[in-house]
Amino acid sequence: MGMFKGQAKQAIGWTALAALGLGSAASAAPLLGFTDKSSEAERALEARFDAALSPSEIRERLKSMSSAPNQVGSPHDKANAEFVLSQFKAWGWDAHIEEFSVLYPTPKHEALELLGPAPFTATLTEPPMPGDATSANTAGALPAWLAFGGDGDVTAELVYVNYGMPDDYKALDRMGVSVKGKIVIVRYGGGWRGLKPKLAQEHGAVGCIIYSDPADDGYGAGDVYPKGAWRPERGIQRGSVLDMPIRAGDPLTPDVGATKDAPRIALADATTIMKIPAVPISYGDAQHFLAALGGEVAPKAWRGGLPLTYHVGGVGAQVHLSIQADWSQKPLYDVIATLKGRETPDQWVIRANHRDGWVYGAYDPLAGHSAMMEEAKSIGALAKTGWRPQRTIIYASWDGEEPGLLGSTEWAEQHAAELKAKAVLYINTDTNGRGFLGFDASYSARRLATQVAADVVDPETGESALRRAFAGIEARALAPEANDAARAEAKDVSRTREIPIGPMGSGSDYTPFVQHLGVASIDFSYRGEDEQGGIYHSAYDTFEHYDRFGDPGMVYGVAMAKTGGRLVLRAADAEIAPLSFTESADLIGENLDQLHKLVDVLRQRAEAQNRAVDDRALVLAADPSHHHTPPTKEDPAPNIDFGALDAAVAQLKISAAAFDAAAASEAGLKPEQRVKVNAILQGAEQALTDGRGLPGRPWYRHLIYAPGVLTGYGAKTLPGVREALESGRWSEAGDYVARTAQVISAQTALLDSATALLKP
Repeated sequence: MGMFKGQAKQAIGWTALAALGLGSAASAAPLLGFTDKSSEAERALEARFDAALSPSEIRERLKSMSSAPNQVGSPHDKANAEFVLSQFKAWGWDAHIEEFSVLYPTPKHEALELLGPAPFTATLTEPPMPGDATSANTAGALPAWLAFGGDGDVTAELVYVNYGMPDDYKALDRMGVSVKGKIVIVRYGGGWRGLKPKLAQEHGAVGCIIYSDPADDGYGAGDVYPKGAWRPERGIQRGSVLDMPIRAGDPLTPDVGATKDAPRIALADATTIMKIPAVPISYGDAQHFLAALGGEVAPKAWRGGLPLTYHVGGVGAQVHLSIQADWSQKPLYDVIATLKGRETPDQWVIRANHRDGWVYGAYDPLAGHSAMMEEAKSIGALAKTGWRPQRTIIYASWDGEEPGLLGSTEWAEQHAAELKAKAVLYINTDTNGRGFLGFDASYSARRLATQVAADVVDPETGESALRRAFAGIEARALAPEANDAARAEAKDVSRTREIPIGPMGSGSDYTPFVQHLGVASIDFSYRGEDEQGGIYHSAYDTFEHYDRFGDPGMVYGVAMAKTGGRLVLRAADAEIAPLSFTESADLIGENLDQLHKLVDVLRQRAEAQNRAVDDRALVLAADPSHHHTPPTKEDPAPNIDFGALDAAVAQLKISAAAFDAAAASEAGLKPEQRVKVNAILQGAEQALTDGRGLPGRPWYRHLIYAPGVLTGYGAKTLPGVREALESGRWSEAGDYVARTAQVISAQTALLDSATALLKP
């Protein structure tokens, strides 16, 4: 996930930052959803919460939980679940394990061989690292593995396709190279892992190899492990290639929780499993395969950091790839801990982090999980003094996130009706590093995120996490290599005085809550200064590596706990749910402005390309010594009628401002009125969903943000309209203009009804 997102033109300066009121004045301001008096009491409670947080306990918990392979179905995964359960109970929570049975393929046999005059067999394992005791504890560890790739035994010519994204296949087509009947080799990066075998499959390939190029996260980024943090020669990035942009969760139990007795579809009917075999390899092994390729020299942008000339192949090199998996069901152990609310127990605030890894998982996910547990410990200590939250707090330790958000999705589907009726906010973390606080979130949570960031101290600078985040934005905007997006983010901060939030895509456990059920959600972490990318999903994601290069001293683990704890406590105790809609309406308006501009860009691009085709400009400009097929003409974008959507967003802005003003000034609201207002707010995010879902993927129901079909993790805003435009499906774009306008109008109506209750 990107750190901060946005578009703009100028940077802000320290004078502007100071004007944002990030010091004691911010701390004294009333909290969103609280009165002046209750804000003071809440901050006193949070000071008591902070006092119980311990970096040494975060460190020891992380060391223990990452001491052995921790993937789904492993003995240590179950042991960790039992440990987490015992800790929650000791801290005073009402806790239990909720078990699911999911399809989770594991390798029975896998082999990858280069044939021909310089044969080579890929190792598909990682050796222990000197000085890293954990990496030697390999009993039960997964070898190189891409879960939910297909079984297969294929021998074919090899083709290099850069990152294996759509534009790479277009470039390959123009070079006259087909991957049909071939095995492709692609490098990590440029898009989500699961898209690489999916697009290869759609283009007729029979197998897919994915490697980590050293230019991206190996010696091109810095010294390799153990001298430095980056990916060593034998490091392998495991992962899932489940087609999550279509649907998350267990492939055999769509839309229902995968309990032992749940109805299951046949394996052959599962639409989210790849059909072709796929395997990840190290760059040390990839060098042998890439060096054997002939054909055209790869375009300059395709060339990585290996000491060889990159060719696209398609002739010469033959590869044998064989994968056979055990397609059995495995148990998942979700740990659920509850602290019942004193006034409105049927309103839920949910806080969660997943627990399973690909091997040891110190950085991903246990750094975040251990910090989350520290929050639960401290909140439990508060409860033992007699304090109780207004709303019910639920802490969840998810299993099975790595293979496809399995634990969270199955729990969300199993409890869908309750969640729709009761969930106010879902708060997620995953990994954690050090540096700058960043959020992806429901737009209505931006003000809450800003206030929390203003009240957490950055451990490296002594300033607030908010001011540190703004300083990072300014520095990026002033850097010589700054782009329009960096300058835009700085301008946005200067204008809004709010911390930037990215729209919610996918890639972590908030997905089923916000995308499928419409529960307002927040995902956050500290990042930007740690060096964890090189050991991501490898056997070197160990406690030793994280202790050196992730968060030495675990001071950002404490910062994460302070951030998560404040989000939980404020959401649980606010008189009125701490959601704000002025910023949300403005962000939706910005998304709509982007669609207007997109139509113009698409039309101009098609017109320019069509002129170039008619004039034979691309033919005349091509080097005749290389094969080159020019692109074909495109249909220019027609006029799209955005009228309904423009009107809906305009009205939402008016209603959002009216609600926020009424909520900020409410005084003496009767308890029964507050109950009604909170019930309305509990459904405000759900109003932005459409039960028919997005085109070709009805599981995704949110019409304001969703993971892109061709981005995987990356978010697409107003996705029903945007993706139809990008694909030239003009009629579908018009349909989703109307649908999106309808859901926005539905939220507007809810805000109007809440405002009426708040007015004297």
